[in-house]
Amino acid sequence: MTRKLLLGGLAVLTLLAPGAGAADVPAYVKADVKALEPKILAWRRDIHQHPELGNRETRTAKLVADHLKKLGMEVQTGVAHTGVVAVLKGAKPGPVVALRADMDALPVTEQVDLPFASKVKTTYNGQEVGVMHACGHDGHVAILMGVAELLAKRRAELPGTVKFIFQPAEEGAPDGEEGGAELMIKQGVLESEPKPQAIFGLHLGSAYHAGTIAYRPGPAMAAADTFKIIVKGRQAHGGRPWTGVDPLVTSAQILVGLQTIVSRNMEVIKEPAVVTVGALNGGVRSNIIPDKAEMVGTIRTFDEEMRKEVHARIRQVATNIAESAGATAEVSIETGYPVTDNDRDLTGWAAPVLQQVAGPGKLVVGSKTTGAEDFSFFQKKIPGFFFWVGATSPDVGLDKVPSNHSPLFKVDESSLTIGAEALASLTVSWLESH
Repeated sequence: MTRKLLLGGLAVLTLLAPGAGAADVPAYVKADVKALEPKILAWRRDIHQHPELGNRETRTAKLVADHLKKLGMEVQTGVAHTGVVAVLKGAKPGPVVALRADMDALPVTEQVDLPFASKVKTTYNGQEVGVMHACGHDGHVAILMGVAELLAKRRAELPGTVKFIFQPAEEGAPDGEEGGAELMIKQGVLESEPKPQAIFGLHLGSAYHAGTIAYRPGPAMAAADTFKIIVKGRQAHGGRPWTGVDPLVTSAQILVGLQTIVSRNMEVIKEPAVVTVGALNGGVRSNIIPDKAEMVGTIRTFDEEMRKEVHARIRQVATNIAESAGATAEVSIETGYPVTDNDRDLTGWAAPVLQQVAGPGKLVVGSKTTGAEDFSFFQKKIPGFFFWVGATSPDVGLDKVPSNHSPLFKVDESSLTIGAEALASLTVSWLESH
């Protein structure tokens, strides 16, 4: 039985009893997580103070691998450069479930006043940059390390197997390198024995207060693609524009034309879409019309057919407008992360379990977000469920809080305990239910 209310753009979902197939969460989960809380916080602070960029998470990976080995697990390192995969076999026969945490930080200089704030600097794209866990991945790793210890302690009671996936480079691999979930899958993380039948992942989010758990069935986070359009004209004197073909004016017309793709061609009542030009460059002097201009942008979609249509329309709009001006347009589109699409059956099963963890009024159906997540690659292969754990202190207004990826991003550490309890509860309940 459900009751839905509209509150601040969120549908608040109250589930009065576990749904079909969902197992009650054993009482030991909450108690075990509480006992592990000091360790989880210590791990998170240590990782936060020593952040590493994608495909370079060597210290973090060693910390994780050493911990898992001490728990008696089968551990594989060096997966997709720095990834760690471990297997915990329960004492009873049963299915296999995978749990994933991402490990990488961002090229952001931390501005949060913490005793364990990052002072790390490194070189990124040829520039010296600060490095910070500005998206909560330090918390994700600490949470999964805690869940691993809890489940290892309860091995005798587990009916099945858990595969732990500590993933590098969720934020993207360095230029010229492969990485992330896509490379882990390519290297067999889902096909090697034991093969998981489902996968769970979570994300600490500034959009929700600590104590809140948010989820969404179906498309939850957008597919993210990038495009580049090079417009070629003919250089001329700025005082005699009729002797050339102006790629800047043509680019401006293309930019405006791109905005009609979403507003006039997409069925926005079906799913939203975004086409944004983030940079437009061309020319070096006020009185010289250049011979070319370049624009780059991002595409966000929630439906695969709409995604294909947006790509096609970008090519069509750019090419035709350029042709009408006597110019040419070269369009390239780089396909990025797919839609983070929560399996509806798995989500329907998981919601009552999360309700048991969150308590009354604390489980919400979140809005779609145009951010992207490479957890989506796992979901393309097996049923997956991805959810958010609120990480903003309750005394901070959500309209004022710095977002993920901000140098001011700050995690309320009570969210780590809630995240560990939620992930452990889903795991134990899923194994018992299946």
